[in-house]
Amino acid sequence: MAKRKTAVPFHGTAEQEQKLRQIIAEHKEQKGALMPVLQQAQELYGYLPIEVQTIIAEGLGLSLESVYEVVTFYAQFTLNPNGKYAIAVCLGTACYVKGSGQILERFEQKLGISAGGITPDGKYSLDATRCIGACGLAPVLTVNGKVYGKLVPEDVDRILEEYKD
Repeated sequence: MAKRKTAVPFHGTAEQEQKLRQIIAEHKEQKGALMPVLQQAQELYGYLPIEVQTIIAEGLGLSLESVYEVVTFYAQFTLNPNGKYAIAVCLGTACYVKGSGQILERFEQKLGISAGGITPDGKYSLDATRCIGACGLAPVLTVNGKVYGKLVPEDVDRILEEYKD
């Protein structure tokens, strides 16, 4: 299977957009409004696609570039939707030197997507992350927040089996 990032079309609802515009209006006159607006927008949509960033930029009177810079600078924000099962492989130093790069590659091969991607059915998303604070268990990954440690590439099949429903 060829690696690919699978773009999931944005499907925001009119209700979500109305709520987003309400959030923007509530914060618009506040100094530093961008961060709380982005945080609430991500809670609302689950991620921050360009369509949402555009509404925020226009609503706050900012350039799209300045909004995008903040979104891509802070690890708490994501540009991609999560799958039903969000897999995050740690590539921090301790994990990387113990083989997390090979674990990530195995997931990419098995799922047919690259880090930052989501499977076409929306079931799995795959991300490469920095240190998650479990260095003693290196290499580690999480699936929907559940931590798996002391891994080898062969563990990927077993982990995926747990989430095959």
